[in-house]
Amino acid sequence: MTDQTPVSARPAQEDWLKGYYFTRAGFSFLWLIAVLTVAPRSPGAAAFLLVCYPAWDALANGIEGWRHGGLTNNPTQLVNAVASGLIAVALAIALPDMHRVLGVFGAWAIASGLLQLGSAVRRWKLYGAQWAMILSGAQSALAGGFFIFQAQLPAVPTVASLAGYAGFGGFYFLVSALLLSAGAYRRRRA
Repeated sequence: MTDQTPVSARPAQEDWLKGYYFTRAGFSFLWLIAVLTVAPRSPGAAAFLLVCYPAWDALANGIEGWRHGGLTNNPTQLVNAVASGLIAVALAIALPDMHRVLGVFGAWAIASGLLQLGSAVRRWKLYGAQWAMILSGAQSALAGGFFIFQAQLPAVPTVASLAGYAGFGGFYFLVSALLLSAGAYRRRRA
């Protein structure tokens, strides 16, 4: 990531990133709750939630890339935003075949996890506190492989099969936001 942000503006960027991470965590937890409570009773809601997750990721990555110097300066965010948008469309096409849905979601989890990992490694130099995002990206890629494996099994998966993925993603975003908050607090007290 090439960040064109002047050093004096970095605390504001860090504050924005902290809020962004809290927002991403909140969305993931709300999505998880909806998947576990609403989706089992409504196939339409389950389909909406499936498509909504990568669509939200596309929007969030686009905003994050734009906020940190533009998408051309943040190629991992650009690719992640485009890929997530395409995956949302692919999931809508794959429905209602949950085996295909899980395979598509798995491929996306691998790609977006590796892109998130790349973004976090580059961002570490500017803000620190990115180890949770690095772990999240790596775990996402591993989970994607597991989803692809599950898609080959005879048992029909449900949207609830993805609940843990969203839960861990939300957890990592929350940890990252808290780490940035703690770092800012320590700097203010120093």
